[in-house]
This record gives sequence, structure tokens and C-alpha cells, in this order.
Amino acid sequence: MLQTICISLENGPRHVPVGSSLADLLLDLGHEEKAVSTALNGQFVPRSQRVATLLQAGDVVLIFQAIVGG
Repeated sequence: MLQTICISLENGPRHVPVGSSLADLLLDLGHEEKAVSTALNGQFVPRSQRVATLLQAGDVVLIFQAIVGG
């Protein structure tokens, strides 16, 4: 049986497999990697660190549109 943990997203709780990374979550949700920015527990997570950022039970993940311009 697949073990899961519960994290929080803007639209509510979500169960993900144990060992999932932030990059795995974005892929599962259908987000284009370069189209969004991410924060974990209130801290910005750069794209380069998403694969190495493993999700833990109770984590709060924010996914938002990257703002470009000047």
C-alpha cells in the first residue's frame, strides 16, 4: 500500500506519496515549471531547488504565477 502524507495547498489539503518533492507536486498538478513560483511554509523556493525539496506532513505549499516585467 502506498504511504501518503497530507500537505496544505491554497484550495485545501492534499495527500501526496511519502518522498514527494516540490517538483513532483507541480508535475502532478499540471503546472509548467517556468510558469509558476513556489513557497514552502512561507519561504520562497527557487526552481533550482524544487527537486531537492522534499515535502513533509503538514507543509503549506503556495503556488503562484510568476510576475515578469519592469
